[in-house]
Amino acid sequence: MPKNESGPGGKTDLFPQQREKAPAWRRPGFGYAAMSPASKEIPVQKSLDIKLARIVAESSCRDFLLADAKDADMAFGLAAPGVRPGGDAASGPFFSIHEYRDRIREIVRQGLVDIMLMSGSTSELLAVEERLFAESAVTPAVRMNDTTDIWLATGTGGYGKQPALPFSTTTIPQARCGRVACGPEAEREAVEGKRGANLGLFSLTLNDDTELDRTMLSAYREFRLEAERAGFRHFLEVFFPNAARAGSPASIGGPRGIARFLADHVARCLAGVPRSGRPIFLKIPFLGPEVTEQLVAYDRSVVVGILGGGAGTTHDAFGLVAEAKRSGARVALFGRKINAAEDQLLFVRILRAVADDDISAEEGVRMYHSELAKQGIRPRRSLDEDLTRTDVTSAYSQSSRTQTSRA
Repeated sequence: MPKNESGPGGKTDLFPQQREKAPAWRRPGFGYAAMSPASKEIPVQKSLDIKLARIVAESSCRDFLLADAKDADMAFGLAAPGVRPGGDAASGPFFSIHEYRDRIREIVRQGLVDIMLMSGSTSELLAVEERLFAESAVTPAVRMNDTTDIWLATGTGGYGKQPALPFSTTTIPQARCGRVACGPEAEREAVEGKRGANLGLFSLTLNDDTELDRTMLSAYREFRLEAERAGFRHFLEVFFPNAARAGSPASIGGPRGIARFLADHVARCLAGVPRSGRPIFLKIPFLGPEVTEQLVAYDRSVVVGILGGGAGTTHDAFGLVAEAKRSGARVALFGRKINAAEDQLLFVRILRAVADDDISAEEGVRMYHSELAKQGIRPRRSLDEDLTRTDVTSAYSQSSRTQTSRA
């Protein structure tokens, strides 16, 4: 393990050798604090665009995109920012939305994630008013729809158990400039990455039901057409069914069950979409090595990314990235896994090292605990417990299941 050194912002640098040999966009602070005053009028090149171009051009490319999904306020209500130490999701106490946004500011300034996904209200404050991303290599993104299966309110309602229906709170102009209509200057600034967001997430939940799924896919078609006309980029999230009928292939496990159902319908859904209207990448549950490899090989122009699901253990997070990358995925979007960490900045720094093949997932867990100990931070789990892999669900409306294996 390399000797620790002082890194950007006075933080302990866990990987000084890797940082020195890394391209500029992989170094902490790139595109933010490191810019000179004279260069501030030049749009910063985003790491998302650099990596994505290489991933699409080269099938052997090992680049990997990381996104912090800080859009939980679109789903969980008061508990979205996280539970304070000693509390629980049912009764609190909770962090505030202001503290949640402070974590976003810190992670963007750290510069190790490629995308920061936010709600429309958070993006208005940070991307539009504060221009947090104007001098950062991190790309802002906004959740563009909130289907009913994520109306969770931390378990106080029953929407998550009912078949998902389409709904969108945010509009493309609101994502770009915080208003129902943007002037030419505001649109130009969003496209150039100077202010606002020009990237959004659109989410689908299919339940193997003709009427429900047609309605869901029709909503996606309308969004795609509007986005293409506006020059607004998007990535596509597809959840596992949340209320599939008993006996449906979408309700059973195995390679020809729920995983294959999702992969087949992603491929079918995109077959009629020309390049000008396609998502720049996918955000889906990890479908296991077999089906993920099949989906990646089916169309190399479609970049496959995985979502994190429940918080789980630290090894769940690091191991999922490593396993997904071995199977051909090139993007990971983690929300609860990052937000539940005892030290989010440290967690992201080690997650980046795992994603870039600098260390193994198990080494990352051990390093995380070692660094927490040096800082006097008490971990929620012992090292042995945190090295355990669990069966972590990939749906918003469910939580982690019992620990099942040690990897």
